[in-house]
Amino acid sequence: MGFRLSKIYTRTGDTGETGLGDGRRVPKDHPRVEAIGEVDSLNSQVGVLLAGLTAAVASHPALQEVIDVLAPCQHRLFDLGGELAMPEYKALNAAEIERLEAAIDHWNEELGPLENFILPGGSTLIAQAHVCRSLARTAERRCQHLNAIEPLAGVGLAYINRLSDLLFVAARIIARREGVAEILWEPAKKPQ
Repeated sequence: MGFRLSKIYTRTGDTGETGLGDGRRVPKDHPRVEAIGEVDSLNSQVGVLLAGLTAAVASHPALQEVIDVLAPCQHRLFDLGGELAMPEYKALNAAEIERLEAAIDHWNEELGPLENFILPGGSTLIAQAHVCRSLARTAERRCQHLNAIEPLAGVGLAYINRLSDLLFVAARIIARREGVAEILWEPAKKPQ
């Protein structure tokens, strides 16, 4: 694939429209553009998480496995953005979903059952993993909204759903490998 951007600004979006890979021009708030934007936001936040994990791996070497699992996700999220921008383009496949499921199962074996709701915090890395999880859910909702209007082919919806599950379990495994206690939810006291 050759270089695709010779200029960063084109001025073609100055009136509130953008071009899709299939040549269509749509408003910048079109559900397809909203879905692309949420996937991009998620990818950016996964990048923040990976940068933090990379900085922490020297003191917590077991975090390298989390990096190894999450790093390919940035590429696959970029693929998903491509699929959303070019509806005929298909890059994701079921093998990637199976890879995420295998990581989830592996980490869950180490973690054991979840016995209570947990809050997003305890360390910066844990909280960032939860930020990514919540953004994955937002991206999933935007993709589902688009799917209701323009049905999506391929495994993109399943991928983003499984990625949010992975990020939840990643937050928990990060806590374990950092030696940080998970913050358990404390329900509000009932009025007397």
